[in-house]
Amino acid sequence: MRVEIWTDIACPWCYIGKARFERALAAFEHRDHVEVVYRSFELNPKAENGTKPIIDAVAAQYGRTREQQVAREEHAASQARAEGLDFRVGGRLHGNTFDVHRLLHFAKTRGLQVELMNLAFRVNFADERSIYDRETLVDLSVAVGLDEAAVREVLSSADRYAEDVRADERQAAELGAGGVPFFVLDRKYGMAGLQPVELYTQVLEQAWQNRQTA
Repeated sequence: MRVEIWTDIACPWCYIGKARFERALAAFEHRDHVEVVYRSFELNPKAENGTKPIIDAVAAQYGRTREQQVAREEHAASQARAEGLDFRVGGRLHGNTFDVHRLLHFAKTRGLQVELMNLAFRVNFADERSIYDRETLVDLSVAVGLDEAAVREVLSSADRYAEDVRADERQAAELGAGGVPFFVLDRKYGMAGLQPVELYTQVLEQAWQNRQTA
């Protein structure tokens, strides 16, 4: 069974949703027969590259007051901490994640996509280091075992893995994804947004049972 997950490193709900889904999958009886595929999604493809504080930028993007956005950040932090994830409120930057997605596709070719994704999530939400800074991306990539020269080559060539990112985003649009996290099981069952662990478990079990009786 294949589970495809569209996600963005800038999305707090993706950070939390990944942890919840992994908890559900770890308890799933048939987990060894589940292939998890992570796909790219940009929440704001027109964003400038890491130049604005997250609270002000996202409040402006969605037409919220600063106080409303701070409340949403605090809610996300509470949800994250309940999953054992670190989350600092308000100090990170808002930017364009296209290069991060390109690098994640490169990491996938080396079998290190999930490791880089996990580290990028943690650095963005817990450490508040800028994932929009090229040297930070190089450091993260090397930390998970990628070759520094190869990473720099990818980042310096704007077309490297760009089509992979765009292909993921086209598929998301075709499937009706308006936001992330977005989960698709065997291209038959979909879940949008952050869900409780119990719902991830329920959908895994339902998709598996229907697969066996089809």
